[in-house]
Amino acid sequence: MKVVALNGSPRLLGNTSNVLNDVLDEIEKDGIETEQIQLYEFDFAQCNDCRSCEMRGDGRCIIEDGLNEVVDKLRAADGVILASPAYFGGCSSQMKIFLERAGLALDKGDRGLRRKAGAAVSVAAHDGGDAAYGELTGWLLRMGFLVVGSNPMPILRALNSPRYLEDKEGMKGVVAQAKDLAWAVLLLNGLA
Repeated sequence: MKVVALNGSPRLLGNTSNVLNDVLDEIEKDGIETEQIQLYEFDFAQCNDCRSCEMRGDGRCIIEDGLNEVVDKLRAADGVILASPAYFGGCSSQMKIFLERAGLALDKGDRGLRRKAGAAVSVAAHDGGDAAYGELTGWLLRMGFLVVGSNPMPILRALNSPRYLEDKEGMKGVVAQAKDLAWAVLLLNGLA
């Protein structure tokens, strides 16, 4: 069993990356393997709506820049976490490119992420956390994930790392969500 987390932040040691480390540590307590992928390590091209993915129907993008390899890792995983800082009222640009290209290729192709457990986390200095969380959650739902939420919401308020830890309510939500995502993965594998 494995959970793959996509980090949409350009800061490898920022709030988003650090909160994902905490989330993955929580999930590993249930014996589930984890991996964090930094989207900014890739130079994803923007989608040009060529519709090659629709013509082929294989759930892959014609542009070979690493996106297909990331999607393949998600296909092989039992659970997926999408995490992004909120930049100017929404997800980071790298996350948006990923969501757009992967979403179109999967939607027009094999729908290869259906019935997996999914979760979203966002971090905002001031505003945009709700919008980023909504973008991520909406994508998971459209791809057919069984989405795990939490109360309080897994939306953190923080400017510089490790200030995310100061958001006690946000962290409470993130930890609860991590535990429920692990449970969902176990459940989908007949172990809960």
